[in-house]
Amino acid sequence: MKIIEPSAELVMDFDGAAVMRHIEKCGRVCYRSQATDDSADNFIRMLIKRGHESVLEHFSCTFKIVCDRGVMAELTRHRLASFSIESTRYCKYDDMQFIHPEPEDKYLGTFLDYDCREVWERVEIYYSYLTGRNGYPPEQARAILPLSLATTIMMTANLREWRHILKLRTDKAAHPQMRQVANMILSVLKQKLPIVFEDIGGEKNA
Repeated sequence: MKIIEPSAELVMDFDGAAVMRHIEKCGRVCYRSQATDDSADNFIRMLIKRGHESVLEHFSCTFKIVCDRGVMAELTRHRLASFSIESTRYCKYDDMQFIHPEPEDKYLGTFLDYDCREVWERVEIYYSYLTGRNGYPPEQARAILPLSLATTIMMTANLREWRHILKLRTDKAAHPQMRQVANMILSVLKQKLPIVFEDIGGEKNA
C-alpha cells in the first residue's frame, strides 16, 4: 500500500502568446477589426468582460490528473470535456495507491490518519485474496475498492470550459480534495494564459 499526493500536469506544452494571437484572430472576425502586434491581451480581456467567451473554444488543452475516485466522479460531470480514465475493470491493483485527504477539520485529520490507513490495509489484503486465491477478475473484485483509491485521468477541455470548471471547483464551497486539484490546474493555466484566467481564484475562492 502506498499513500500519494494528487497531481495535475499539462500534457502538451504550448506557447501562450501564440494561443492568444490565435484566439484574437478568431475573435476579430466577429468585429471586422484588425490585430496589432500587442493587441491580443486587451482584445481578449474585452471579450471576457462582455461575456463573449465562445471565442475561447478555439483552443483546448489536456491535463494528466492523478486524484482519488471521488474527485474523478466530480470531474466527469463536466460533460463538455473529454476523458480517458484508468479502468478498475481492466486494471489489476496488486500494489494499491491511495490519496490521503487533506481535511480542513483537525479532528477529522486524526480520524483519517489512523482509521483510513487501517481500512486501506484491509482492502488491499481482501482484494489480493479475491483476485488471487479465489480467482475473481478485476471487474468483480473492484466492488470493494474505496473512493480514496488513486486513479489517473487524461482530461481535455477548451479554454471556455476550463474557465467554467475552475470557477466552480476552486470556489470555497467545493470539496477540499476537488479544490486542491482544481487549484493545481488553475496555477498552470494562469502562468500560461494569465489574461484568460486572471479573474478566477484569489481571496474570493479561498
